[in-house]
Amino acid sequence: MSLARNLARSAVINALAIVLLNAAAAPATAQTTISLYDRLGGTYPLAVVVDNFIELLLVNNVLNANPAIKAARDTVPAPGLKFHVTALMCQATGGPCKYTGRGMKEAHAHLNIGEKEWQAMIADFVTVLNKYKVPAKEKEELAAIADSVKKDIVIAK
Repeated sequence: MSLARNLARSAVINALAIVLLNAAAAPATAQTTISLYDRLGGTYPLAVVVDNFIELLLVNNVLNANPAIKAARDTVPAPGLKFHVTALMCQATGGPCKYTGRGMKEAHAHLNIGEKEWQAMIADFVTVLNKYKVPAKEKEELAAIADSVKKDIVIAK
């Protein structure tokens, strides 16, 4: 084999090695972005948080003082609500679940929820997140998710 041919072959092998090394490094970079869903531990930890959260909401005096919320609580079974909220949180945090319930505006329009009720709900949410020692970064991301639907839920002045 000639020297020129060996050099050309070496150049091709080196170029191929560089392409393969870059391709191998690309997925590792992509995998460093872990979803909020995965950082929270997946469906089961989310379901535990939602279960505790809904249980607090059910006995929240501020929320129960709103007759529309109280009436809805009497007709919507807590397990069904927990199921839908878990699916919603799973989807919203980047998990594999698909929320199939009503949109936030449609689901809450008749409840006459105001800022006072919203703040009571957020306080219960933070209580549960603190109970399970959810890290600050993840709390901020969950708060952003909640804030993104506030305009569809809080309608009373």
